[in-house]
Amino acid sequence: MDDVFPPFQRSEQRRWAQAYLWGLLHGAGRKTPRHMARANPLPAAAARGLHQFINASPWDWVPVRRRLALLVAARTRPHAWTVAELVIPKRGEHSVGVHGRVDAGTGRTVNCQRALGFFLVTGTESYPVDWSLVLGGVWDSDQERRRRARIPAAEAGRTVADQVVRYAAEVAAQPRLPRLPWVLDLTRCDDVIGVLAGLARLRADVVCEVSPDQPVFAGGQAPFLTTVSALMDVGRARRTHVLLRHSSGGRVRGALVHIHTGMVALPGTANGDDAGSRPYRALERPDPEGRQPARYWLTTLTERRVEETLRLARGHTSALSAVRTLGRRFGVLDFEGRSFPGWHHHMTMASAAYAYRHLFGSPRRAAPPPDPPPAPLAALTGALT
Repeated sequence: MDDVFPPFQRSEQRRWAQAYLWGLLHGAGRKTPRHMARANPLPAAAARGLHQFINASPWDWVPVRRRLALLVAARTRPHAWTVAELVIPKRGEHSVGVHGRVDAGTGRTVNCQRALGFFLVTGTESYPVDWSLVLGGVWDSDQERRRRARIPAAEAGRTVADQVVRYAAEVAAQPRLPRLPWVLDLTRCDDVIGVLAGLARLRADVVCEVSPDQPVFAGGQAPFLTTVSALMDVGRARRTHVLLRHSSGGRVRGALVHIHTGMVALPGTANGDDAGSRPYRALERPDPEGRQPARYWLTTLTERRVEETLRLARGHTSALSAVRTLGRRFGVLDFEGRSFPGWHHHMTMASAAYAYRHLFGSPRRAAPPPDPPPAPLAALTGALT
């Protein structure tokens, strides 16, 4: 509370925040105000108080998340930023951002919210420090719907590429936050050039996985357009590196990684972005078992060793693991409100609970949270707003 929540100037907000964190850390089942109040030693009116704290209180989540990122950076040794997608299934259509989306794995349309989590990667852990809600469809065109959900006008029309570049720019503008490579999975991204052009303008390094048919320019003085997979099929233009891996049984096995011997560039864009002129190294990692397609990466870290580049790439895998843990134990799938601020409040508290558990361990179950404000509900609502 002392490190992350000083932006809360009112004691009532701090006490409700601590009660909400307590519920996220200790509550079983769904992490809604009603369930958390029922499962924890809180007064009978606590459910309404927790609901008001998340959905009605106007507190700004941006400075809270910024302090959370600074806390994680100060107490760990982060080596990358990464982004992971979170799909939140919903039955109705009134929750903020809910729309139909085709599931890439099954081909079926899913009614869901689509979110992006921004993570600091430290070794085998990834810590969520910010979130964006990806709007689309009717949410871009229906102003009345956006007004009811209290969506800021600046959020309308923002793409995934916009969200990633926006947060990278915020990181670059904060001198106390570490300038680290961005590890991204762009294999299903609709605007690879947009993402990488935005990061190029910020002079941010990247290690990004791309699809086999990602267009690249190769050839040095006489560049030609090809795909990253076709580029790697030219044996004389690549060298092979062997990575040694230790299995659980103690056996050592080799994994091949192909590295393109020259630099590649991405096709430029019509608005003059400079991603096309930036040099990238291309890597290919075939499946050792031959059962899955090869995977491909582009990186601006052209002088780094292959082992270090792929170690950074694994940061995205740890973020996906963190997303699953956030869903199972910290309630990121359980928000039941309909407002844009309420969703961001809940995701901020879930991120703080996750960071607390992983930075400081499990708090003692016997220690109850401080009593929330004992004021009548009308007075409580006035204090929160």
